[in-house]
Amino acid sequence: MNGTDTTAPPTIEFGLDTFGDIPEDDHGDLLGQGDAIRQVVAEAVLADRLGVDVIALGEHHRPEYAISSPDTVLAGIATRTERITLASGVTVLSSDDPVRVYQRFATVDALSRGRAQVILGRGSFTESFPLFGYDLADYDVLFEEKIELFSKLLEEKPVTWEGTTRAALDHADVFPKTDSGRLDTWVGVGGSPQSVLRTARYGLKLMLAVIGGPAERFAPFVDLYRRATAEFGTQAHPVGVHSPGFVADTDAEAVELVWPRYRVIRDRIGALRGWPPVTRREFESEIAHGSQYIGSPETVAPRIADAIRALDVGRFDMIYTSGSIPASARLHNVELYATEVIPRVRELLASDAPAARRPA
Repeated sequence: MNGTDTTAPPTIEFGLDTFGDIPEDDHGDLLGQGDAIRQVVAEAVLADRLGVDVIALGEHHRPEYAISSPDTVLAGIATRTERITLASGVTVLSSDDPVRVYQRFATVDALSRGRAQVILGRGSFTESFPLFGYDLADYDVLFEEKIELFSKLLEEKPVTWEGTTRAALDHADVFPKTDSGRLDTWVGVGGSPQSVLRTARYGLKLMLAVIGGPAERFAPFVDLYRRATAEFGTQAHPVGVHSPGFVADTDAEAVELVWPRYRVIRDRIGALRGWPPVTRREFESEIAHGSQYIGSPETVAPRIADAIRALDVGRFDMIYTSGSIPASARLHNVELYATEVIPRVRELLASDAPAARRPA
C-alpha cells in the first residue's frame, strides 16, 4: 500500500449554555435584567473570539433568568460575532408557534450567514404554558403536533398540515428561506426513551440534558437513538450532551463561587417541585462522581473527556451559569474553558485515537 493510512480522532464540538441567570457585580449587587442580557452578549463575543464552537441560550419565564426570547438575543450576538454557532438551549416549542419559531431562527440564520441552530424542547419549566394560554393537560399532544409541523417546515416547501393545537395550513409557504436550504435543528431530551424515539423518527439531532448522576447512565439513550434511526431509515447524527459546570483558577475557588448561589436557586425551584433542600455533601458528590463539571481546568478537563468517552458523543456544552455568580467570574470562566479546558480535552481524546499506521 502506498502512502500513509491514518485514523484521525473524531471532531468534537464544545459549547457554552446559559439561561441568562442574573449575575452579581463586583460589589455583590444583582444586575438588572437588561444588564444581564448584555452580559450574556459580552460572554458570547468573548467565546467567539477565543474559538468556542457554540453559544446556546435557554428560554425561561422566571425572575431569576433574563432570557425569555433566545432568538432575539442570538440576533444581537450574530451582529457582533464571526464564527460561533448561535443556538437555543432550548426553545420551548410546546408553548410557541412552529411557524413563528421557524421564521425567527431563519432570520437569525440570515443575519449570521448560516450559524443559527434551534434546539427544540418540551420544557422542564411550565411557566410559559399559562403565560401564553396553553393547558398543561395538553403537554404531550402540544409537542407531538408542533414538532410534526416543524419537521415539515424544515423542507422549505409549501406546507399542508392539520392538527388540534393550532389552525390548519393549506399549501402555506413560509419565509425567509435559509441560504443552506435547511435550518440546523436539534431536540433537547431529558430522560425519556419516547423522546429519543421521536427525535430519531423525524431524523433530527439529539441533545441529551445530563444534569445529575454519572454521565454513563445515559449511554443507553445514545444507543437507542442510533438503533432507532437505523430502523426508521433516518440519519443518525452525532449526539450532543449538555451539563452544568464552572471553571475557576482553583478547585476551591470554583466550588465557593458556585455552591452558595447554586443552593439558593436549586432550593427555590426544588420547593416548587417537592424536593428536599440540597446539601453540601450532595453537591460535592456530583462534582466528584456526577455531572457537575466544577473546578480548575486541570480537574474539569479530564472529567469532560471521560463523559465524552462514556457517551461517545460529538458535542459537549457546559451550562456555565448557576444563580448569581459574579459577572467578572463568568467572563473568566469563558476564558478558561476556551483556552485551557477545551484544548486539554482535545489532547486527552486524541491520545485515545488509534496510532497512525506506517506505510506498507
